[in-house]
Amino acid sequence: VRIIPLQLQRLFAQLLLLDQEAASTTDLTDSFGWTSNEEMRQHDVQELNRILFSALETSLVGTSGHDLINRLYHGTIVNQIVCKECKNVSERQEDFLDLTVAVKNVSGLEDALWNMYVEEEVFDCDNLYHCGTCDRLVKAAKSAKLRKLPPFLTVSLLRFNFDFVKCERYKETSCYTFPLRINLKPFCEQSELDDLEYTYDLFSVIIHKGGCYGGHYHVYIKDVDHLGNWQFQEEKSKPDVNLKDLQSEEEIDHPLMILKAILLEENNLIPVDQLGQKLLKKIGISWNKKYRKQHGPLRKFLQLHSQIFLLSSDESTVRLLKNSSLQAESDFQRNDQQIFKMLPPESPGLNNSISCPHWFDINDSKVQPIREKDIEQQFQGKESAYMLFYRKSQLQRPPEARANPRYGVPCHLLNEMDAANIELQTKRAECDSASNTFELHLHLGPQYHFFNGALHPVVSQTESVWDLTFDKRKTLGDLRQSIFQLLEFWEGDMVLSVAKLVPAGLHIYQSLGGDELTLCETEIADGEDIFVWNGVEVGGVHIQTGIDCEPLLLNVLHLDTSSDGEKCCQVIESPHVFPANAEVGTVLTALAIPAGVIFINSAGCPGGEGWTAIPKEDMRKTFREQGLRNGSSVLIQDSHDDNSLLTKEEKWVTSMNEIDWLHVKNLCQLESEEKQVKISATVNTMVFDIRIKAIKELKLMKELADNSCLRPIDRNGKLLCPVPDSYTLKEAELKMGSSLGLCLGKAPSSSQCLKLMLKKSGLQGDAWHLRKMDWCYEAGEPLCEEDATLKELLICSGDTLLLIEGQLPPPGFLKVPIWWYQLQGPSGHWESHQDQTNCTSSRGRVWRAASSQGASGNEPAQVSLLYLGDIEISEDATLAELKSQAMTLPPFLEFGVPSPAHLRAWTVERKRPGRLLRTDRQPLREYKLGRRIEICLEPLQKGENLGPQDVLLRTQVRIPGERTYTPALDLVWNAAQGGTAGSLRQRVADFYCLPVEKIEIAKYFPEKFEWLPISSWNQQITKRKKKKKQDYLQGAPYYLKDGDTIGVKNLLIDDDDDFSTIRDDTGKEKQKQQALGRRKSQEALHEHSSYILSSAETPARPRAPETSLSIHVGSFR
Repeated sequence: VRIIPLQLQRLFAQLLLLDQEAASTTDLTDSFGWTSNEEMRQHDVQELNRILFSALETSLVGTSGHDLINRLYHGTIVNQIVCKECKNVSERQEDFLDLTVAVKNVSGLEDALWNMYVEEEVFDCDNLYHCGTCDRLVKAAKSAKLRKLPPFLTVSLLRFNFDFVKCERYKETSCYTFPLRINLKPFCEQSELDDLEYTYDLFSVIIHKGGCYGGHYHVYIKDVDHLGNWQFQEEKSKPDVNLKDLQSEEEIDHPLMILKAILLEENNLIPVDQLGQKLLKKIGISWNKKYRKQHGPLRKFLQLHSQIFLLSSDESTVRLLKNSSLQAESDFQRNDQQIFKMLPPESPGLNNSISCPHWFDINDSKVQPIREKDIEQQFQGKESAYMLFYRKSQLQRPPEARANPRYGVPCHLLNEMDAANIELQTKRAECDSASNTFELHLHLGPQYHFFNGALHPVVSQTESVWDLTFDKRKTLGDLRQSIFQLLEFWEGDMVLSVAKLVPAGLHIYQSLGGDELTLCETEIADGEDIFVWNGVEVGGVHIQTGIDCEPLLLNVLHLDTSSDGEKCCQVIESPHVFPANAEVGTVLTALAIPAGVIFINSAGCPGGEGWTAIPKEDMRKTFREQGLRNGSSVLIQDSHDDNSLLTKEEKWVTSMNEIDWLHVKNLCQLESEEKQVKISATVNTMVFDIRIKAIKELKLMKELADNSCLRPIDRNGKLLCPVPDSYTLKEAELKMGSSLGLCLGKAPSSSQCLKLMLKKSGLQGDAWHLRKMDWCYEAGEPLCEEDATLKELLICSGDTLLLIEGQLPPPGFLKVPIWWYQLQGPSGHWESHQDQTNCTSSRGRVWRAASSQGASGNEPAQVSLLYLGDIEISEDATLAELKSQAMTLPPFLEFGVPSPAHLRAWTVERKRPGRLLRTDRQPLREYKLGRRIEICLEPLQKGENLGPQDVLLRTQVRIPGERTYTPALDLVWNAAQGGTAGSLRQRVADFYCLPVEKIEIAKYFPEKFEWLPISSWNQQITKRKKKKKQDYLQGAPYYLKDGDTIGVKNLLIDDDDDFSTIRDDTGKEKQKQQALGRRKSQEALHEHSSYILSSAETPARPRAPETSLSIHVGSFR
């Protein structure tokens, strides 16, 4: 089956004849053999056009239409080279289905065709042509002409190019004009025919919106047969605006009136992208150059003036508000002040166009009429013409095809479309009926009686309720008339009221009035209950309506009365109905209790459900004011009754429903008469009471009271963790009816977890603590509160706890290891300390790590930290107090620091100084140090007071010719003054008394052994791109922070571009060797894995190659 042309024909028939907004292309793409991935992949429309033509030619092989594409679109180009010596002509003929023309550096289509088919290329000088006749290099001229023109000419514009300098693709958005009618006679080889043979009319333009890596296509199509409904909205009478030249500079300085005028000229609706183009055409300058600096982007300006302009939901189009539009028109009529002159520019491409107003813009499922002048807007910009389609002017459609969409359509497709339209009409009628009709439940008043505070059916619910399906677009009077016709027996007035089924019965809320209103306007919902009555009484009883007197069904609890009139100890529960606006005291009247106390259930008590007594002064409040709802419980206590229902736990036992049972099984491996007993309990019963009661009923030994516990049993029969005796059933999260096992052994309390773990692991002593393992299987924060319950510590079943050596400090205290960090000092000074074992690390141990901080010597050296000891300090202590307490450590006395002000504190991160701690008077808690913090102290020659914006840097000057640096000096840089490269360079130049233009600075990255130069070159880029963040040194890529090393190069004596040292070369080489070793090990592991896989004969999954756009066509040859 030639399915591709059939599906294409069927799709066009659907577009012509089907009564719906859009047609599906699924059948067509399925005929291409495309999957969902290929349908969603973006491709070039010119590529699709060529591949579709090829697929159609292949599909039509062997049919009468085998040469259809060739007859309609095929043309011929002849390339000729003429020898200047012998006049020999060498020619080569090329076929084409579409002409590809250049856009770059070309003003329009006619200019591009002139360059291609009129101008000659001359071969001379160093570029001679070898003539076969002359058998030598000669001068020649090369040219190309159109030999054969097709009836339909397709032109592709080369909008997409490649920039070989930037090595990237880009879209050519410059202005490129094309005419509505073009004469191709100057570009053809044969020109003796009539001009009409060479005249072509534009009938379609494919437009691309977007960039070179993606976008959206839509098309302008000329309605040749006048099949569409080409009709614009009625234009309002707008003033005759002769937009003359600007009278003054003040009128153009504010763009508000200019934008208003443009919108009035464009029928009060225009895309935002085209609004800027219109502004450029009218005033000769773009928005960005004229107004952006003062008013911001155009879209933002429109948003700020929302009282005048209205943007669409996707902010793609803009129009004037009604009042603003009328006001603008009146302003133009009242004042003769015109803003600028609108004379339609004579576009070079449209000056010879013929008038044909029937054009449409087809954009997916959206089709709207356009004017011919709208085609000019697609000459340039991100949304611009991409393919042009012309047809010969001599091609005339037959008269019977005009305004006749059924002309030329095969009969089977006409029948199929007619059947589809009938089916669509049926579905629309069904949808209209489903969306505009709803069901009403009519409750007939004569079938109801008033009982127990609400309306109830006399016979049954089914006989008293009629279901009626009605059109909600009809009026209330129509509904009333329809009910009159249904109820032939009805006499007198008929009132329709909205009712609602409540737990007490049926209640009437409001009557419906206004017979002229539709049911939608009366806000009647689908499935609404309508009560039909006379509006006064039901069964001789006057009915109160409204939400205020809504009946409430309450559960009233009180002591039962025996047959002789005496009070029993049993609580009974009985339902009663009261109006919501009745006083609470009516409960006593309903129960015939002369005086008593009323308790209402308060569900918000901390211990669970409880009761609150209503004071006497609140007895006159209504049930709704007391917060009672349907299903609320009320407890009545006779004031003359001495019996109390209050239990020892001060909870009210409201009814027998709150008392339930637990099953306790004997799992103590002791013989007893009963294997399982049933224990009555409430949610507030203690686990200890249940255990003791179970021991008694199981008739076990009393000694088990001190050596037994209860363990829950899950549905699979598995014993769970023991439940502490001090818990209630609610706290233990035990449900009524669950099973418990009575087992030997005492249930541990939550505070005994540490002792149990020490006992199980065989460890002794108190210098241990617990830590919870986090999600990455590392020791987390310590569990400090040993007396807290596991629930308070958020310990769940299945969590892993780690037993760590070391005693935790008291709550509110920190245990801080102190390290000594000296920028300069004698070599080997710290190694003289003897090692002493400590719980965390060893005294006298030295950490050495390659880092810029602490660089001593002649190059960025290793960081050396000497451990001094641990201190315990309160979190509320200040940083100065921490320094003072650290000075009391024995190893500290050897350094001779005069006072805490001569110490600088750093946090230790990854065995090197990290964050600088400022402000000696700030409490440690505000630093948010955490419980694993370690502090290193650095000696100072004098005290310092760093501000919050000051950055402490280590600066080193490079020694010329030696690839080393001078010892580091501290430099304080105030980043609040800009934080830019220029600011830092100026500060370094002032510090070393050098001209700023004669220094170069770079930051050292010790992890990579690299120096990153900090220059002001990127300031020119950021100024052009207006991105100041790239110039901020504390952001990417420098991330400048306290302690970083800055290398300084004096260009007066050192013009070398290199900042690196010998140790950097060694470090890089070592890193390279390590990376090579890791790569070799990975390759070896991969080879080993490949050998195992190959031995197992497991096929490797091939990588899918990249595929281009294709259409799968069967062979019909």
